[in-house]
Amino acid sequence: MRPQGAALGLGTGQPKLIDYLARSGPCSQKQLADYFEIDPAAVCRMLDALEKGGFVTRTAGRTDRRTGAVELTAKGRQAAQAWQQAAARSEERMLAGFSQAERAQFADYLRRAYRNLKPDSAFCRQQDAQDGKPKPEE
Repeated sequence: MRPQGAALGLGTGQPKLIDYLARSGPCSQKQLADYFEIDPAAVCRMLDALEKGGFVTRTAGRTDRRTGAVELTAKGRQAAQAWQQAAARSEERMLAGFSQAERAQFADYLRRAYRNLKPDSAFCRQQDAQDGKPKPEE
């Protein structure tokens, strides 16, 4: 998928950030780092490049740049849509010959395996919220 990202003007790791912003809307740099479980400094570098390329805008927080909002520009929304289409084509190629039931079962296996490794991840919490599952007791 790197060639598809490069064709859109996106570097390594950047497509997942614009895809998340397209699906979830504006958020903070910290939310991105938490969701993707990557170093906040790495997210900052990726956002610097995305901002320079015209894909995102950032509004600084009152006390810290990391707490401000990151939002897609029109160029970022177009790139996200093109990325999603390229990912869908790759997914179709990867899952060719799988029935709909097998595709659903495969996706479930992957989610469950990830949950076994990272039960407290932001990704799992978001999936639980989308599935209407209650938050685990603290």
